[in-house]
Amino acid sequence: MSDALHARTREDDDERTWRDHDAGGTTGYTEETEHTEATEEESLECPECSSTDLVTDDERGETVCADCGLVVDEDSIDRGPEWRAFDSAERDEKSRVGAPTTNLMHDKGLSTNIGWQNKDAYGNSLSSNQRQKMQRLRTWNERFRTRDSKERNLKQALGEIDRMASALGLPENVRETASVIYRRALDEDLLPGRSIEGIATAALHAAARMAQVPRSIDEVARVSRVGEDEFERAYRYVVRELSLEIQPADPAEYVPRFASDLEIPKETERTANELLENAKRQNVHSGKSPVGLAAAALYAAAQLTNEELTQADVSEVTDISEVTIRNRYQELLEAWDLDSPHGGRSGAAEA
Repeated sequence: MSDALHARTREDDDERTWRDHDAGGTTGYTEETEHTEATEEESLECPECSSTDLVTDDERGETVCADCGLVVDEDSIDRGPEWRAFDSAERDEKSRVGAPTTNLMHDKGLSTNIGWQNKDAYGNSLSSNQRQKMQRLRTWNERFRTRDSKERNLKQALGEIDRMASALGLPENVRETASVIYRRALDEDLLPGRSIEGIATAALHAAARMAQVPRSIDEVARVSRVGEDEFERAYRYVVRELSLEIQPADPAEYVPRFASDLEIPKETERTANELLENAKRQNVHSGKSPVGLAAAALYAAAQLTNEELTQADVSEVTDISEVTIRNRYQELLEAWDLDSPHGGRSGAAEA
């Protein structure tokens, strides 16, 4: 009994000794490895001039000595993306780590959207219990996305801006600018006492003017949910309070869109632009509606180029009365006769 106990005790001691030896060996190996890596990092120097001032060029994958210019290391691993981008918009477009942020959404697109389709990843329809569960998740998701009244306000306004911009055919950059203008108005407390739709309409109209793709007041008011008077008051208020630098609308900016709607040839459109440029030199455009001048210029250009175009056709497309078109038409032709390099109406007719 005693011999067996002594033998077991010796075995336990030997096992403990080997365990301690293994632990000590592992610890020593780890410390030795870390020491070696640290020594290599510290000893990284230029073999030519022994300088430690080394510069890493990530684009070429090279490590260069800043003193003598020797390439110390090359073909290093590039851990960046395989694509290149030259501005923030292109970088957001090429990035594959999620949708780019946008001002068109109240949370800038950083939240999660749950699709309305009641199907799983394989396209199979969900069961009734799963559909009820997904509907509850959608409801709570919408509640979490709009945490306070400011975010609810912004969500409603940005949806209104997107709806009107789609109806007016405005590009995405105009919608982005309108969203930024509305956010500024909301941050500076310009909304109390005014409707969300009115300020949203004013922001969109200002953004279109700033992007040089203007829409007339009548066009904007037609797709807005507020009256024309309220929209004009809100527009003047937003421009004044936010100090927006908006130049007066140029009649020539309306010509390409109206010409496309009227399906007139490029020669007539070019003549209309010449009429407007001549009117600017004669200061005929001062105090006149740019939409009315553009409509009259197209009608006058059609007459000068022998195109069949009636005042009623122009009035229907441009939403300008025939009386206004006739008045502006006479003024444009008088200025054309006085200062046209082509000799006025007679020169155009001979050409």
